Amino acid sequence: MLFNSYVFLAFLGVCLGTYLLLLKLDFRLAKGWLVAASLFFYGWWEVSYVVLLLASIAVNYGAGLQIAKWRHRPQARRAALTAGVLFNLGLLGYYKYAGFLTEAVNQAAGTGFPVPHIVLPLAISFFTFQQIAFLVDASRGETESYRLLDYLLFVTFFPQLIAGPIVHHKEMLPQFTKEQRRLARNIAIGLTIFSIGLFKKVVLADEIAPYADAVFNAAEGGYVPSAREAWIAALAYTLQIYFDFSGYSDMAVGLARLFGIRLPINFFSPYRAVNIIEFWRRWHITLSRFLRDYLYIPLGGNRRGDVRRYTNLLITMLLGGLWHGAGWTFVIWGGLHGLYLIANHGWQALTGGKKSLSLPALWAGRLLTLFFVVIAWIFFRATSLDSALAVLASASGMGGTEAGTLDLLDSSRPLLLIAAGFAICWFLPNTVQWMRAYHPVIDPTAVTERERGILVLRWRVSFLWAAVAALAAFTALLHMSRVSPFLYFQF
Repeated sequence: MLFNSYVFLAFLGVCLGTYLLLLKLDFRLAKGWLVAASLFFYGWWEVSYVVLLLASIAVNYGAGLQIAKWRHRPQARRAALTAGVLFNLGLLGYYKYAGFLTEAVNQAAGTGFPVPHIVLPLAISFFTFQQIAFLVDASRGETESYRLLDYLLFVTFFPQLIAGPIVHHKEMLPQFTKEQRRLARNIAIGLTIFSIGLFKKVVLADEIAPYADAVFNAAEGGYVPSAREAWIAALAYTLQIYFDFSGYSDMAVGLARLFGIRLPINFFSPYRAVNIIEFWRRWHITLSRFLRDYLYIPLGGNRRGDVRRYTNLLITMLLGGLWHGAGWTFVIWGGLHGLYLIANHGWQALTGGKKSLSLPALWAGRLLTLFFVVIAWIFFRATSLDSALAVLASASGMGGTEAGTLDLLDSSRPLLLIAAGFAICWFLPNTVQWMRAYHPVIDPTAVTERERGILVLRWRVSFLWAAVAALAAFTALLHMSRVSPFLYFQF
């Protein structure tokens, strides 16, 4: 069930209305209803995978209880943790990587093992990482004892179930134990944020998507694009994935707020970053946090010298790329960002770290960072290594004729959309900044951060801003006739 669909809006109305009624009777009944509604939401796509989700929850909750019980028995605690983590990784490995690994072995060893064709369960990467973090923190003694109902809601809560953010138990579980208040205020804030996110997805992201699709799909079929076509496609996809992910992040935050829940920030204008380090502090923030806390730091982080530090960075980003998809293009994308981070950290070590930047230096860093991000996005978007290299070769001037033959790109419209898209990214406040006074997300530092060069706009409870939100929602509704899944649903 897609957020940008009429059936979801009907589901949301029933879910929220029933929740509010039950909340007046008993908070536990309201939470139970929300769990049931979230499971229905997940099962709308494939009912059989609801069993898989519940089995994962049962195993992890049981493992967490045993780890907590054996807190003073180190060997038993480590055994329970190891078993729980292996269960999660085994589940993820089978459903997401079995086919990819079989193909890789066949190619490397010349074997003929049958390649399994397994349908990837929605959100398995997200709820697996979420529960691994819970088990690790339980082993560290950093979790409390929570009721099964609260844990079920922590994992299944539908605003963040399908495509994140990767929520942390310390942030979410305490919220699920407290009865929600100020519901009218939360509904006003939540509907506003949801409307803006829906607009970003169906109007901005989906409007520019055909220009990227035309070139990448043609390249997959053997077409050699011109340099102009390659750059239009790369920049169009750069904006498509930005507004798609930004829109989904806003919708998730808005939906959660309808139920009085704040989600962690997951997206904060990453194309304003002046270097790759800052980019990863702004893009998919909860994934960056998970990779740092549960992979990079356990590998040794930066505690064992520069060589080990840079090796750990590269390993972390390679695995981060593989997390996004079982394919060599994702591995290359992750590897490129690993190399970018190594170069960035190395440069900072040589120049003495972060300094206050003049406006020209800020824009130089921003554009240089964007250039390398765009190059990496080519591999992320392409469905094969050959098509990625074809688009990259064309972008570097070694492709087809300058004129090109794709009629869809033979106008000024894609260029105007690209220019408008980057103007929005660079000069308008993001939703978190716009709603700053109402603390739309958990992290207070994000809602107080101020940046140079953006318009100062602040949302208030007023007729004017209600009209803006209503106009965004109405425009989005007019564009919802086309089916367009979120890009991060595939991960």
